[in-house]
Amino acid sequence: MNACWRAGKLPEALAALDAPTLDWLRHHWPLIGRLGQQPPLAAQGGGDWLTWLMLGGRGAGKTRAGAEWVRALIHGRAGPKAGRLALVAESLGDVREVMVEGVSGLLAIHPSHERPSWEPTRRRLVWPNGAVAQGFSADDPESLRGPQFDAAWCDELAKWRYAQAAFDMLQFGLRLGTRPRQMVTTTPRPTALLRALLNDPRTAVTRMGTAENAAHLAPSFLDTVVGRYAGTRLGRQELEGELIEDRADALWNRAGLEAARLAPAPELLRQMERIVVAVDPPASSGKRADACGLVAAGIDADGIVHVLADESAQGLSPNSWGGRAIGLFQRLEADRVVVEVNQGGEMVKTILAGLDPTVPVSEVRATRGKWLRAEPVAALYEQGRVRHVGPFPALEDEMCDFGPDGLSNGRSPDRLDALVWAVTALALGPRATAPRVRRV
Repeated sequence: MNACWRAGKLPEALAALDAPTLDWLRHHWPLIGRLGQQPPLAAQGGGDWLTWLMLGGRGAGKTRAGAEWVRALIHGRAGPKAGRLALVAESLGDVREVMVEGVSGLLAIHPSHERPSWEPTRRRLVWPNGAVAQGFSADDPESLRGPQFDAAWCDELAKWRYAQAAFDMLQFGLRLGTRPRQMVTTTPRPTALLRALLNDPRTAVTRMGTAENAAHLAPSFLDTVVGRYAGTRLGRQELEGELIEDRADALWNRAGLEAARLAPAPELLRQMERIVVAVDPPASSGKRADACGLVAAGIDADGIVHVLADESAQGLSPNSWGGRAIGLFQRLEADRVVVEVNQGGEMVKTILAGLDPTVPVSEVRATRGKWLRAEPVAALYEQGRVRHVGPFPALEDEMCDFGPDGLSNGRSPDRLDALVWAVTALALGPRATAPRVRRV
């Protein structure tokens, strides 16, 4: 089948199959499921797990993967055969509507001869081979006190209201069989329980985004929802399945950045009275060098700064980042390039002048630490005087991870440095009080 698909002849191959074979093929999950939807194997470093944590975006295929894992357990195709399982969701309604009766739920994914019967009054599924799966609400942790299981499937754990209590009670019940295991399918949120699972060496983690399952999603969803939220904090969490966290001592937080975000629009650019391109050049070049910070921003007649672009990149040669800076300057019809000259000094001006001598360049020199330089810029954000025109995920990651001791990974905050220079030049530097000429 794979060879036929690669050759573009899958429809012809399927048409030649009889009905029983087609039905078998439709339910043969190891063949039709994506690799990321299959249980982690020892060869992938995940054979010894007790918890399989699947972090995925909306529509990424988490529910189908969870249901197929339960189906495989019931029939002994994913390790020791399971006979008593727990299905845990935020509410009993979610258990029924998503995990059991949903489009990708347990009733839908079984072939007719394997399909379990659903007993709603007892909140349980019973398979023809005698296996039983009981439904539980995480809103009622005490309901998990007493029953015992050899496997469990927990859905959307990150939104459970009493997550820790319900999860703890479930752990006490996972005491049947030779190796009780559980699967957690969820869109991530920065909860304490989710962090603990990620840090547990007995957890195997699978990550997958909405786009991976695009073939099974409505085109309108991809065009509207994905197009609208891609790159934003909400989109990275709900579509990419990323765990987005704020640092407690950071100068910025994601909620504030989201509140300050504007949708890109041509008229915004025309409203800018001055635009600058700020460059924070690296001290060296090559793959292991710091990134070249390259951020453009403009200011309107009301004194509101608009961050317009982040084209920072790592591994660029001086001519490459210089050309990128000038290209951004020309594309936005900017007024000036602002360059930090602590690293390289005259070399920076020489590079830009050699590429385009007509580009006006202002030099800035760092005389204070990065934190002190960034504080006044962060204050402008708090005052509502800075807007982000569109999403800038990498830049915003640095902003929300920048504390008094720098970034938590110890790297240089190059994008943030360029942002600080751009905003300072527009709203805090000597030229900030200069008369402005409206752009036409």
